[in-house]
Amino acid sequence: MRVDLNIAEKEAENSPRVLGILATIKFLIKNGAKVVILSHRSRPKNFDKKLSLKPFAGILSKLLNRKIKFISNFDFQKIKKEIEKSKLDSVFLLENLRFLAGEEKNDIKLAKQLASLGNIYVNDAFAVSHRANSSVVAITKFLPSYAGLLLEKEIKNLSVAMKNPKKPLIVILGGAKISDKIGLIKNFSASRRTASRRKADYFLIGGGIAHNFLLAQGLPIGDSIFEEKTVNFAKKILKNNLVILPVDYAVKNNKILDIGPNTIKLYSDIIKKAETIIWNGPMGYFEDKRFAKGSEAIAKAIINNKKAFSVIGGGETAAIFQTANPKSNIFLSTGGGAMLEYLAGKKLPGIEALK
Repeated sequence: MRVDLNIAEKEAENSPRVLGILATIKFLIKNGAKVVILSHRSRPKNFDKKLSLKPFAGILSKLLNRKIKFISNFDFQKIKKEIEKSKLDSVFLLENLRFLAGEEKNDIKLAKQLASLGNIYVNDAFAVSHRANSSVVAITKFLPSYAGLLLEKEIKNLSVAMKNPKKPLIVILGGAKISDKIGLIKNFSASRRTASRRKADYFLIGGGIAHNFLLAQGLPIGDSIFEEKTVNFAKKILKNNLVILPVDYAVKNNKILDIGPNTIKLYSDIIKKAETIIWNGPMGYFEDKRFAKGSEAIAKAIINNKKAFSVIGGGETAAIFQTANPKSNIFLSTGGGAMLEYLAGKKLPGIEALK
């Protein structure tokens, strides 16, 4: 079972990525399976003790109330024998797969070795399904392959926002980089007749990506972050009159670090009328409490809109909502880049491989 444990240990017990996979693990155990959990952490060059998955064996043991056996080596023949000898409903966690060079290369040999450890493959790692990795794509060539319950939930909820959203549809975009969000912006600003239901009524822009739009209008941004290569794209998008930019800012040391109170009110009033909301990326330098006010206010406006269906994605953005009622009309996506690519209309390699 492929999952995504690419998160900080201190966040793990409350992380939607960890809590989201528990249902699939419990389902498999209940149906008499031995579960071998595969994951990665970060982008290590080679073995790095700080990026070991060992702490997650303890975290998952606590959440599942059962012993999780951690496997620290990659001697696949030895691992296979250990799994075969174990009793039904045993759960194993393998070491960080990115310690192996073949993982990110979608190496067939590694995929075959991983596949030798089981009879069925389950992908429950939406957050890494936009990567053609051995444990996500190549492994499906050797085993009957299925989507896990979390992956299914992601596709169902994102498809609502993609294929038949209620209008008005508001897309809120923040974070540091506009380049990651170009595909989504293009997809939701499409004016073709076939895409008319998908077309956003407004894009509310904040964070570092707003600075590119300011530059496109010839306005100063001081020492604020921006991406020079995307300014021409910003100029084109401004012509469709769907983009709403901040009207004031919180500034420190000649840098724009958050949206200001007038923008918070402007955006909150628009959010109040929305029927579908998509949000990815914070409105400011969220790591510093002084510049998290914009993001927190936007989150509050979304929570207060009881009628809208909302999809929230990106690590920092989703973190603001973890105290919100999970049964409410707010869906917290576990994917940052994967969510952006899915909403951009791209085919994700990990999902395509399951077909």
